[in-house]
Amino acid sequence: MAIIVLYPSPGMGHLISMVELGKLITKHHPSFSIVVLTLIPSFNTGTTAAYVRHISATFPAITFHHLPDIPLDPLLFPSMEAIIFELIRRSNPNVDHALHSISSSSKITAFVIDTFCSPAMSLAENINVPVYYFFTSGACCLALLLYLPTLDKTTTESFKDMHTLIHSPGLPPIPSSDMIVPLLDRTSTDYSDFLGKCEKLPKSAGIIINTFDSLEPKAIKAINGGVCVPDLPTPPIYCVGPLIASGGDGSHESLSWLDLQPSGSVVYLCFGSLGVFSSEQLKEIAKGLEMSGVRFLWVVRSPPSNKKEDQFLPPPEPDLDVLLPEGFSERTKDRGLVVKKWAPQVAVLNHKSVGGFVTHCGWNSVLEAVCAGVPMVAWPLYAEQKFNKVVLRDEMKLVLPMDESEGGLVTAMEVEKRVRQLMEGEEGKVVREVAKVRKEEAAMAVSDGGSSRMALSKLIASW
Repeated sequence: MAIIVLYPSPGMGHLISMVELGKLITKHHPSFSIVVLTLIPSFNTGTTAAYVRHISATFPAITFHHLPDIPLDPLLFPSMEAIIFELIRRSNPNVDHALHSISSSSKITAFVIDTFCSPAMSLAENINVPVYYFFTSGACCLALLLYLPTLDKTTTESFKDMHTLIHSPGLPPIPSSDMIVPLLDRTSTDYSDFLGKCEKLPKSAGIIINTFDSLEPKAIKAINGGVCVPDLPTPPIYCVGPLIASGGDGSHESLSWLDLQPSGSVVYLCFGSLGVFSSEQLKEIAKGLEMSGVRFLWVVRSPPSNKKEDQFLPPPEPDLDVLLPEGFSERTKDRGLVVKKWAPQVAVLNHKSVGGFVTHCGWNSVLEAVCAGVPMVAWPLYAEQKFNKVVLRDEMKLVLPMDESEGGLVTAMEVEKRVRQLMEGEEGKVVREVAKVRKEEAAMAVSDGGSSRMALSKLIASW
């Protein structure tokens, strides 16, 4: 039995799309089996244990090899990225041990690693196994990261201080302040860590991307043309997406509520597995939704704690009576539903009553909306989301932007305006038409003979 070893970085979004890649490979090429190396850290990256149990029970061709947790004190690190980078670095001896123990009984055909997991690249060379990257964001983001070493050589200032537009091959101009968060300050360890990872990308045997050809043609052409890495050969890229998890069992309260709403009438607001807002911002969203008169389904989480140590723990159950304006739930009960912490997003987006999505622009959420043909309002919060917003607005024409006022607050008036535009306005009609076309193209890409199926066949042939 030939084995493909997958090594995702910790974090629900990264784990799910890597597992979806495993499912895709075993479905179309059942001669392979998949081993996923998992790092389940002691700090909060979204709860993954139940998900891992579910996959183990339902997909026998995918097994999980849990790497020992390395206890780190989150308070000693400047950011979530910094602690994840350190955890991955320190896990290298455990990964080495895992690869040797797997390869002693079976042949490892390929080692597929998350972009964050580049320290493990050298380990595969020791056992003579080719390393592929699996890039969990889009081709536009990959084009930027491949070009970053060139940008780094041609600039001396931090992006956060430039106040200019950044020009990169295959991309619309990106305001320097909208660059990927860990890259904003070039004096930070996050920046140097990221730069090191970007320099390793071209040294892999190939890069697998969770996207499809017709969604990001300019970026894909730039990468394939070699212009993103001017001084080295670019490895082959394989656009095998959209890879998204299925919709679940349909038993959540939000779905029975949606069943009672008119077709296309509900705007859905949800901000990923880690997105949180201040109490003040939650109240502005509530006021804006109330003023808009639009039907809504809104997933609310507790605001972030002011204590640094709490940022690395799962947030407590939100107290809606305290967080939402007085009487809000009563006044909007005929047209709105607020759910705590979580909703089955894929099922919600595919429900006939949902006509719009206010999103943090995490790439998994973007692809889920694309596959469901739902237009979006972009409200980025962290990681590469501000960059995604620019690309989604200027290049893909799939979103309306949610604009912050000075100080970073999005006002109730802005929430009301954008929700109305999306659901009732001409601007919403335009992005809705684009979303419809992209939905059809996504389905074509993953059908027999489609571009993503062909890319998968090429990838398997290279193995």
